[in-house]
Amino acid sequence: MVVNFKVFKKSSPNSKITIYLGKRDFVDHISGVEPIDGVLVLDGDYLRDRKIFGQVVCSFRYGREEDEVMGLNFQKDLFLASEQIYPPTPKREENLTKLQERLLKKLGPNAFPFTFKLPTSAPASVTLQPGSEDNGKPCGVQYYVKAFAGENETDRGHKRSTVALGIRKVQYAPTKQGRQPCTVVRKDFMLSPGELELEVTLDKQLYHHNEKIAVNVCVRNNSNKVVKKIKALVQQGVDVVLFQNGQFRTSVASIETQEGCPIQPGSSLQKVMFLVPTLEANRDRRGIALDGQLKHQDTNLASSTLLAAPDHRDAFGIVVSYSVKVKLYLGALGGELTAELPFILMHPRPDRNPAIMRGDSTAEVATFRQDTVDYAGNDLKVH
Repeated sequence: MVVNFKVFKKSSPNSKITIYLGKRDFVDHISGVEPIDGVLVLDGDYLRDRKIFGQVVCSFRYGREEDEVMGLNFQKDLFLASEQIYPPTPKREENLTKLQERLLKKLGPNAFPFTFKLPTSAPASVTLQPGSEDNGKPCGVQYYVKAFAGENETDRGHKRSTVALGIRKVQYAPTKQGRQPCTVVRKDFMLSPGELELEVTLDKQLYHHNEKIAVNVCVRNNSNKVVKKIKALVQQGVDVVLFQNGQFRTSVASIETQEGCPIQPGSSLQKVMFLVPTLEANRDRRGIALDGQLKHQDTNLASSTLLAAPDHRDAFGIVVSYSVKVKLYLGALGGELTAELPFILMHPRPDRNPAIMRGDSTAEVATFRQDTVDYAGNDLKVH
């Protein structure tokens, strides 16, 4: 039986240090984060008198790179994990994964395993979409695994003997649906009898990306006002925790209709409106939150951020949320009536190969993928 492993590889500019990772997406289960495990291969010259350190860096950019003048810097680098990989320290005890075992066997004595653990409060990978005129790195939260030759962990190291491979910290949708979202709002009018009632219900709480959202709208007009049109929209909420006023909301999908309108006094209307929030409809909009992006990979709207508790928010994180808002327009004098319902938008958990989980393969093939512009790669058979 043959099972395919995809292994990501990147070398330092002088080709003396090479990182191998089995994946670049590491899942946050809320109660804990998957460990980052890989293998570091060193050139023979570096085995004599060099120390090699490994780190996991969370880079938080909160301003445009082109605005960094007069010594200003709009980027914070957080070192979430750090250790000496070579020479191996005596206190390091690791339980190797199957992939690490096979890579160590194949790559020889110059290969050394490493494992990093992220804190549960570490922020998710999120990128804010730049404008068409913006240059430089986009704002947001990015992660990378870094290895370098130096005297100690705080040494900056030389660029030629440093390698950094981008990774992502992701969350996937829960397996169970929550309670069906539903709300009822009413509005009465001064010097007018009766009230206007709006009931909004979603067909479920959890949606996957590119899935159609069914919004059930029920209007009961017991007032003497006239409803002239109805609008439904999906709003993306972005909270940049570092700033006190860093909350903003953007409409990522909307629909407006006058079908069934005007709704006269004493009448009612029930209808279903469908919305599909996608990145394709928001490509040119600056500030939209996207899932963390790796080089040469397309992305999508950012997934909802799940927190163990509302106060468990990292100071350097970006919290993303979604809600459906329905508005009734009553004209210039009548004003508006608005109802809002939060929901969750995420990716489903990808299926895993059961053979890999059981570990019953007789031969496994790993495709090494070079993280450079040309993506030069070659096949490696791991026995």
